[in-house]
Amino acid sequence: MNNPEDSPEEIEVEATEVYVDEQPIELYKVLKIGNLVNGGGEAKMAIAEGYVGLNGELEQRKRKKVYADDIIEFNGQFLYVVCDQPITEPEPKSVEKKGSNKQKNKGNKASKPSQKPTAAKQPNEKQAQRNAKTGRHSIKF
Repeated sequence: MNNPEDSPEEIEVEATEVYVDEQPIELYKVLKIGNLVNGGGEAKMAIAEGYVGLNGELEQRKRKKVYADDIIEFNGQFLYVVCDQPITEPEPKSVEKKGSNKQKNKGNKASKPSQKPTAAKQPNEKQAQRNAKTGRHSIKF
């Protein structure tokens, strides 16, 4: 029963501490803050291609939520996430259906006539001239 293969192996590594202002934070942002990549695009590509580990396991989700005390591995380097702020989950945004207002107002057409605003043309206003060669309009300032 006490097989060494059954228990997870603990390895001691030297990790750089990364201080973040909020938790959770997306994985690709931690790679940027830790200066392991040059930008967000590079971080997302490295994660998607399977070069990043999170807490000893391969992670391919770019926006994976990372919390304090998590360990990130990339390119033989380790990052230890440190945050003294409490965990704040974003509030779910209420999503309105686009077609719901149309169906509600469908029966009320007679009570509220739709009026389109009419733009009155001023006789003094000149129309922009179109260049015959390029087809572009001139702009007057």
